[in-house]
Amino acid sequence: MLAQELLKKIQDVVGPENCLRDEADRFCYAFDSSLLSQINNWVPDLVVRVKTTEQVATILKLANEYRVPVVPRGAGTGQCCGSVAWRGGITLDLSGMNQILSFDLENLQVVVQPGIVHAELNKALAPHGFFFPPDPGSTKMCTLGGMVAFNSSGQRSVKYGTTKQYILGLEVVLPTGEVITTGGAKSRALKSVAGYDLTGLFVGSEGTLGVVTRIRLKVLPIPEKRGLVVAFFDELEASGKAVVQIFRGRLLPSAIEIMDRTAMKAAGMYKPDLNLPDAEAMLLFEVDGSPVDVTYQAQKIAEICRQFTQRVEWTDDPKRLGELWAARGVVGAAAGRVKEGATRVYIGEDICVPVVMVPQALKKIQELSVKYNIPIVTYGHIGDGNLHAAPVINTYDQEEIEKVKKLGDEIHRMALAMEGTTTGEHGVGLTRAQYMEEELGLSLDVMRRIKKLLDPNNILNPGKMALEGE
Repeated sequence: MLAQELLKKIQDVVGPENCLRDEADRFCYAFDSSLLSQINNWVPDLVVRVKTTEQVATILKLANEYRVPVVPRGAGTGQCCGSVAWRGGITLDLSGMNQILSFDLENLQVVVQPGIVHAELNKALAPHGFFFPPDPGSTKMCTLGGMVAFNSSGQRSVKYGTTKQYILGLEVVLPTGEVITTGGAKSRALKSVAGYDLTGLFVGSEGTLGVVTRIRLKVLPIPEKRGLVVAFFDELEASGKAVVQIFRGRLLPSAIEIMDRTAMKAAGMYKPDLNLPDAEAMLLFEVDGSPVDVTYQAQKIAEICRQFTQRVEWTDDPKRLGELWAARGVVGAAAGRVKEGATRVYIGEDICVPVVMVPQALKKIQELSVKYNIPIVTYGHIGDGNLHAAPVINTYDQEEIEKVKKLGDEIHRMALAMEGTTTGEHGVGLTRAQYMEEELGLSLDVMRRIKKLLDPNNILNPGKMALEGE
């Protein structure tokens, strides 16, 4: 419960209409997509909707003075319990800061506020012939601020990388209320090595070090043409070998996606007209560039895949391309169809392993599915080893919840044993905090010291990323 004196001061900053105190309103902010948030009831004491950097700065200054936790939040599409106020306090809703502040396309950059939705940004850039390359599956919902906070990526990270590669500078409000600009106070340069890389420090910090209120980001010209190769494999190992051979063939698709048998089944149940064949795995390779280059790459990839399977198709026709991508596009929503009365949950859903280990990881996940008698729909970005395993359970069945917790733990520990990571693009939050000692080693201690330096009273998103330690 917040002190009335503090509440009054916050209302003076943003107005009473932007201070949500009603329990029903606050309840809407108690969740993200993670199972952990769904089985708890972590309702914030107050939700504050902000519109300006000055408001954010004043609220953080007040929270620091009163020692009240503050959790920044965009669209709440995260999957690691990163934007949930598990210790109460204030949830800072930044979704209203959603403007594009400037286009500077001659210099390949734009400046935006953190609340703009990813798809809306690319919609605004498209008429100018540009795009922001990171491509998360939640493009129609997630905000740029969240993408910065969790260093998001997506399907095209094989060629285009992750969000951090496109962030040129940030305006950040520190937990004490000070406002800094990283990447150069007035810079419009596309690169700089002046000083420590503070931009890189805040990207992926999950709202534990500061609140991002402005983002200067790099954009690229939209490729002239895209093509797609689809291949169906009867053995998981063959799909992994095909990907390795394609890299050895000096080819770099913009995306390489995999769906296992269960994922194909889920997509087929959700959209029967897809007519997917019976196979152990389906691979999708997207290529882009000039028309000549797209044709060359697609034909070479198809040729390599035919060393492992004869069921290969490629196209650069936009209509057919959309039809072939459809199966991958629906699988996230379709996962719950494989078990009647159940739903897909987010736990152990974001491991990343070396590319050559992907077939082995897929087999192990299938074995765990049998061991715990829980269906798992697995798909992901095989080009960088990032797998999304989606257990499907009845969330009203406590026994199934306990089983899926053990299942998620085994998936996380399998990734570490394979010299991978527990999270490739969704983040640590609370869900994966327990694995950070093992995964990060002594570097976690350095992270904790940085946190203490910037946030001495530990008010900003406390308890996340295992930053508190012993």
